[in-house]
Amino acid sequence: MAENSERFITAFNRIDKAMDGELQSSKGIGFSKAVRILTRYNAIVRRYKDDLLEFAELRNAIVHNRLDTIQVIAEPHDSVVESIEKIEKEFTQPRLVIPIFERRVHIFQSNKALSELLHVIREKGYSKFPIYDAQEFKGLVTGSGITKWLSMNKETSIRDVLIEEILPYEKETNHQFIDKDTSVYTAVELFKDEISKGNRMDALLITDNGEADGKLLGMITAWDIMSIE
Repeated sequence: MAENSERFITAFNRIDKAMDGELQSSKGIGFSKAVRILTRYNAIVRRYKDDLLEFAELRNAIVHNRLDTIQVIAEPHDSVVESIEKIEKEFTQPRLVIPIFERRVHIFQSNKALSELLHVIREKGYSKFPIYDAQEFKGLVTGSGITKWLSMNKETSIRDVLIEEILPYEKETNHQFIDKDTSVYTAVELFKDEISKGNRMDALLITDNGEADGKLLGMITAWDIMSIE
């Protein structure tokens, strides 16, 4: 078997096996049908649905099954092979939000002075801060929320304002928590889904268990999402 066709079939079979595994199908239900089913809840398959269905047709065009043997009748182009191998890697070794977005997130206690937070904005350029009361998550303070507070409290001196006073000016939907094993494409879809609903989501907060009480491991912003290919 020629190199390109061998590489194509190897990648195709690995994707097929991985999909059967996710569907817990020991006998296999067919490549195209598996793609259509997994499209409903697998972000990676959903992202590459059209490519995968084309690969299924191409597989039938380049090989001919005869008496349990594979006879190559056409050779796929280099770009096609590279594409299916890339998708195979994405599916079998998906990129996860951790370690890609693992970082020390600057957090604040709710009883700290707003002036301290503003100092960090000025010095570091950060604009999104998870707020806690001891170990309990209270909300996400953003530049937008601070601006709203300022517009409603023009006569108030910032010197005596606590961070917790900003939280009522933030939307509770400005963030979501996700598990450390979430794929980067699922993260992308979470942002897109909120946009399609007319909502603004400022950040995805990554914890070890996907809950507010979990250990905070990283944060993803809309700007970060733009860097995902």
